[in-house]
Amino acid sequence: MHTTEIEVSTGGRAVVHDLTGEIRRFLSATDAGDGLLHVWVPHATAGLAILETGAGSDDDLLAALDDLLPRDDRWRHRHGSSGHGRDHVLPAFLPPYASVPVLGGSPALGTWQSICLVDTNIDNTTRTVRLSHLPG
Repeated sequence: MHTTEIEVSTGGRAVVHDLTGEIRRFLSATDAGDGLLHVWVPHATAGLAILETGAGSDDDLLAALDDLLPRDDRWRHRHGSSGHGRDHVLPAFLPPYASVPVLGGSPALGTWQSICLVDTNIDNTTRTVRLSHLPG
């Protein structure tokens, strides 16, 4: 298995960060053929999503999360900034892992699909993402 960790700067705002370019570089550097890519975010307040980016879907996702998980004081988990408890619920809706087939060294994504880190936690500005390729 080939594995590496990357750091992603998310700043102090909710973000959908497209990881697909970093993933392609990782697979290229390992001379990956066929196999399985596993992406893991070892954080209690971030998740992964596979979706179209750049056409508004990333902003729509953040808006939907704001509707579903409002940043207010209803949450029992209360440390951090106001409404931070919702960030700890996020991984139940957007899991911190994704597995994608790799064919010929490239992730087997659909035409408009990207693998994205979703981070609504404004208290942490840097995230770690582990990329692992298990050759077939």
